Amino acid sequence: MPASAQRCLVESLANALPAASRYCLSFTAAGLRPELAAVIAGIHLQAGDWKRTKAAVLERNALQTRSVSTGKRLESELRQRLQLLSQAQLELLARGSSEERLAMAWLGVLKRIAITLELTREVLAAKLSSHDPVLRRSDMASFYDGCERQHPELVALSPSSQQKIRSALLKMLRDAGLLAGKAGQGGTLGTVQRPSLSPQAQQLVLEDDPALLRGFLLTPPRMPATTAAHGKAASSKAASTKAVKAAPARRSA
Repeated sequence: MPASAQRCLVESLANALPAASRYCLSFTAAGLRPELAAVIAGIHLQAGDWKRTKAAVLERNALQTRSVSTGKRLESELRQRLQLLSQAQLELLARGSSEERLAMAWLGVLKRIAITLELTREVLAAKLSSHDPVLRRSDMASFYDGCERQHPELVALSPSSQQKIRSALLKMLRDAGLLAGKAGQGGTLGTVQRPSLSPQAQQLVLEDDPALLRGFLLTPPRMPATTAAHGKAASSKAASTKAVKAAPARRSA
């Protein structure tokens, strides 16, 4: 098959995927940028809704960009991450310590950009659990190969766009504190490490979704056996009640 035809086939497959299954790849417009995310969060806490927040950020040039177009791209990407955070998470992002701002900014990334959570869970966590914390190019290459098999939209990108995404991902890992050191000889990219997470930040992540703790290289707590048994009993009772309500009434003889 000619290269042009193959590319068209890949693009058609990517376009045919449901929107929810496709990766969000717009993160290259912003990076992690916890300091700018904190600015937007602070304005939102004052404005009260996201429409007014967007207008205020752009009118004031609160992100201090040199051009209007850059400001719009930054604002759009960062705001869409912050819209996924709870009120308490936004408050910690706006008013917390530098480490807490970093954690909440990374949480917004994990919730919006699925590939980052998959990367931390499938590659970084595996490196730590196997006592081999050195991240190598071969580790990332294997991860990307697996992603491309499930996400044709990655294959449809140009080589330069693919490289931009890979570089942006690595930079976010470093900025978030999950990867230390610089790339070295022998194909090494750095050392995997757990980022600093304050008790308050960890609690907010836990209350949101325990599975998100994996994005910080932490293991979600196990559900107590009594709680699990209670949950099963409640589900069984609810199902029985539903079945009784759904059963047709008997006619009298």
